[in-house]
Amino acid sequence: MKNTYDQYLTENTRIWVLPILSGVFIGTSYIPFPPWASLFCFVPLWIFWQKQTHLKPVLIGGLLTAFVFTLIGFNWIALTLHEFAHLDWPFAILGVIIYALIAHLYVPLAGALWFLIKRKLKMTNLLSLNLMTIITILCESYSLTLFDWNFGYSWYGANIPIFQWAEYIGFSGLSAVTLLCNLPLYIAWQERKLFKGKIITACIIAGFIILNIGGMALKARIPQADASATALLVQASTENSEKLAAELGKGYSQEILNRYVSLTDQALKAHSGTHIDFAVWPETAFPALLGYQFIQNKLPATLSKFLQERQLPLITGAYSIDDKSQLITNSLFVLDKNGDLISPHYSKTILLAFGEYIPGEQLFPQIRDWLPATGHFARGSGPNQLLEWNGFKMGAQICYESLFPAFSRSLAQLGAEFIVNVTNDSWYGTWQEPYQHFYMTLARGVEFRRPVLRVTNTGISTVSLASGEILEKSPIHQPWAGVYQIPYLKNPPVTFYQRLFWLVPGILWASLVFLLSLGIYKLYKTKNID
Repeated sequence: MKNTYDQYLTENTRIWVLPILSGVFIGTSYIPFPPWASLFCFVPLWIFWQKQTHLKPVLIGGLLTAFVFTLIGFNWIALTLHEFAHLDWPFAILGVIIYALIAHLYVPLAGALWFLIKRKLKMTNLLSLNLMTIITILCESYSLTLFDWNFGYSWYGANIPIFQWAEYIGFSGLSAVTLLCNLPLYIAWQERKLFKGKIITACIIAGFIILNIGGMALKARIPQADASATALLVQASTENSEKLAAELGKGYSQEILNRYVSLTDQALKAHSGTHIDFAVWPETAFPALLGYQFIQNKLPATLSKFLQERQLPLITGAYSIDDKSQLITNSLFVLDKNGDLISPHYSKTILLAFGEYIPGEQLFPQIRDWLPATGHFARGSGPNQLLEWNGFKMGAQICYESLFPAFSRSLAQLGAEFIVNVTNDSWYGTWQEPYQHFYMTLARGVEFRRPVLRVTNTGISTVSLASGEILEKSPIHQPWAGVYQIPYLKNPPVTFYQRLFWLVPGILWASLVFLLSLGIYKLYKTKNID
């Protein structure tokens, strides 16, 4: 009897390895890791779920998977809490543990929804598996998170040609296809001792190869550019303490401006035989308020004089003031070769929660008293106009906005010839986040087949072409400047994804409705027979 009980305990302990294994597979398939396990990362968790007869272990298994992959894929949160929130390391580590517990609750939610529906409708095994897959994909697609990651980005990060299909289905669609492939590989694992399992695995491998060949063909058919621009990107690598002091009026403003001016001058001298169409400085690079009402102030006047003397147009991030609310804005300005401001400028629309605004503050203003150090920014009017200057039609993005395909789609709909993204990633260290944010930003260029100019305070700054090809990348946390020849189309064609933006979500929701309807029909039919 004791041996039987010990065997029972061993088997029940061993099965909990499965959700942990899924967490490891998922976490180590995130950038900067290659997507080595993306096509089967949920299989261990699904095996675990299928063995459960009660809801509680389904929830705990899903939570365990999410906790593990969040710790692996987003451990940079600890550094951010230490640098940005100024928490001591023990509290920063506690913070990332709490974050890992709540950041990806879509996994246990998917398990709970699937389990309850399966039990209610008394679904057959095959129907249950399909439902589990679709629910997982939908929960991942609509998960609430500050960092809107999906499984499609890793293909781009590893430069695997399948990412070119984002022109048709977006990276969110690639994520859905990636998770969908977990289903046949789950079945293949269950049938691994049979010829059927080997056939399914071979079909998935063959399909993956075909999609990559198709990706290379999609890249080859991109229209040749009919125009070009030459841009100078400047990355000053300003320390956070210096930026904060400048923002609070406690010094370093002149030093920061001198740094950008010096780096720009060095690059101009190094490329003295090259005509530069414009320079780009990153998010909030200019260390003072900018706008027509401030143009006569000391630092704006210094900047204007510098540009006039060099006959150099500039696109720069800077703070400004919203006329209506009198709140600070995080903005992007264009100045011409005479140092004059070009209207209109763009102000950041998608603000960072707890960094640039407090969620719920409009309904409960007293929250501001509890979190006085949190930023209080005015929200821009959205991607409803381009930065048009000297014949260029530029789509403006500031930092976090690059994570949202709908935002970039609006820029493409307006006729943007290329996208200018300015970013400050200085709070996140050198390990994971700079690479994750980097590829997520450049992904928008693949989806809408436009070049993306990305310039950051601390790296990674670069230019990606409409094909997704990435040109020279800047070093991280080092002062740097680079000159780029950027080929682009004056009238870029509308991509399939741009035209049918909601196609993949529509297919997923239709699939869910079909599976539920089929389950209800079979249950009804069974009851009538009985």
